[in-house]
Amino acid sequence: MSPMWSPPNIGSRPVVLLGAGVLGRRIATVFVAAGYNVRVRDPSQEARDAAIEYIDSHKDEFSRLSKGKRSYGEYSAIADIDTAVKDAWLVIEAVPEKLELKIDTFAEVDQKAPADCIFGSNSSSIKSRLMIEKVSPVRRAQVLNVHFTMPPTILTVELMTDGETNPEIFPFLTKILDDCGMLPVTARKESTGFIFNRLWAAVKREILTILAEGVSEPGEVDKIWDHMFKNGTSPCRLMDQIGLDTVAFVENTYIEERKLDGSLTVDFLRENYIKEGRLGLKSGKGGLYPPAPPSNLPSVYFLDVGLGGNCPDISLVGQNGKIIRRNPDGTTTALLTGLNCPDGIDVSPAEGRMFWTNMGRHTSTHDGSVHSANLDGSDTKTLLAPGEVHTPKQIVVDEANCKLYFCDREGMGVHRIDFDGQNHQILVKTGDMNSPTDKADSTRWCVGITLDTKARKLYWIQKGPSKSGRGRIFRANMVIPSGENASNRSDIETLFEGLPEPVDVEFDSGSNTLYWTDRGEHPTGSSLNKASVGADYIKGSKPEIIARHFHEPIGLKLDTKNGHVYVTDLGGSVYRLGLDGSDKIKIHEDDGCYTGVTLVF
Repeated sequence: MSPMWSPPNIGSRPVVLLGAGVLGRRIATVFVAAGYNVRVRDPSQEARDAAIEYIDSHKDEFSRLSKGKRSYGEYSAIADIDTAVKDAWLVIEAVPEKLELKIDTFAEVDQKAPADCIFGSNSSSIKSRLMIEKVSPVRRAQVLNVHFTMPPTILTVELMTDGETNPEIFPFLTKILDDCGMLPVTARKESTGFIFNRLWAAVKREILTILAEGVSEPGEVDKIWDHMFKNGTSPCRLMDQIGLDTVAFVENTYIEERKLDGSLTVDFLRENYIKEGRLGLKSGKGGLYPPAPPSNLPSVYFLDVGLGGNCPDISLVGQNGKIIRRNPDGTTTALLTGLNCPDGIDVSPAEGRMFWTNMGRHTSTHDGSVHSANLDGSDTKTLLAPGEVHTPKQIVVDEANCKLYFCDREGMGVHRIDFDGQNHQILVKTGDMNSPTDKADSTRWCVGITLDTKARKLYWIQKGPSKSGRGRIFRANMVIPSGENASNRSDIETLFEGLPEPVDVEFDSGSNTLYWTDRGEHPTGSSLNKASVGADYIKGSKPEIIARHFHEPIGLKLDTKNGHVYVTDLGGSVYRLGLDGSDKIKIHEDDGCYTGVTLVF
């Protein structure tokens, strides 16, 4: 029978993280963002400073995980373990994966922490049973594994007994972790590797055997994995990310316990990779993959139009739009919320500002608007108030001239304004807004726009009815010919016709190439396309489909520095591809509904 147990009285008592490494600081931020006071203990001043910096810069992002708005908990980082644990209600060790160190750590904390304090180990491979040999018998009922993976990108937390843990602790911690926005699960019995790691261990072990036997190579294994599971996480790259020395250490735990032959797993890694210092991403010498060339990946700014599964009430669509930033490390932050169906976004690096369009509540309502803000979402300004345009769509920055160009769909035109919203001009007018017939004719609707600032040309898309095969792409000068107006200008050239349903467009000045998304029907729609529009352009030529099988793609942005193109779709995904459409990967996915996208370096 388990001894009587009462939950600790939390109050202002802290959660204590022993270890300020990558996971220690992330776990600390989970609790801070949920309103719990936190202390991080680490003997290294550099590690302590890094932990505080991480919490400072990421607590806003983590706060979206917790259930209900709340104030942040207080937090500090200290070197003295006595001070750290003296009034703690929960201590989680995240020290290096060395059993002797964990045994000594728990023994010391047992002597210094309050009697009701719970001890958790974040170890992914060592059972907490093996860590308690120096812990007093009465305390062992309060010790367990509490294994976080990598919040906030992975939310699972696995709980597992030390063989003596009071069973009432599991629902107690489950409720707290769930409140923090984590996904806690409990192993029903002691198990080396818990739940997910046992699944992952089997996959990893077989892959290494395949490589050691020469059956395949890392690139082929990952190709098969990506095709079969389509989850964006390839196993060989994941092991390189974790570090092959860590992979070998964890794998050795299974080998010793199960009396397995390690010649084709751990020994293979040590002989061919670890001995040569090829540990993966952290070594700079590569791992299973060769070292990647230096990259300067941008932050990705993209728009959630508000129509996705994350909208709690369909009547609130006009208040559910967001501007989201994905940082190069994969973390995301919602910079602005409550927007009225945002669609197009671009940035001015010189001004340090972003500009975006709101389509408005409905296609039949004349309530579109254009706005700007600092790149962190502060200092929001309205450039064109709701009603000054109908349904503004893609927007593009002319940095040199401090101008903004955008299309107005039901407004049937191409517009230009200054960065401050002044000097509003209509450059192309494809119909009369006072004519019900014109407004209903979607072949007149202007959606995507891009610029060739060197040649002083603008390109725009008129998409046609949904999935109709009547989309067109046009080109004209950025200046209306003398004596003409937006409705009768003579310099408009039709470049492409009969497209499924083209949407947003980008121009690569280096190759004189247009790229555009098409949300039309498969097989030619739901695609990324390109075509040359330089001196070698031939009227009537067919564009090239370079990538397919998106879920109604909308936004795109070129990164010619790194040879990439970014695409968003209404299915809630953000993709990165090569400029030729190769190496398509999904860098973000949830239940949002994404439109415009831009990049900040």
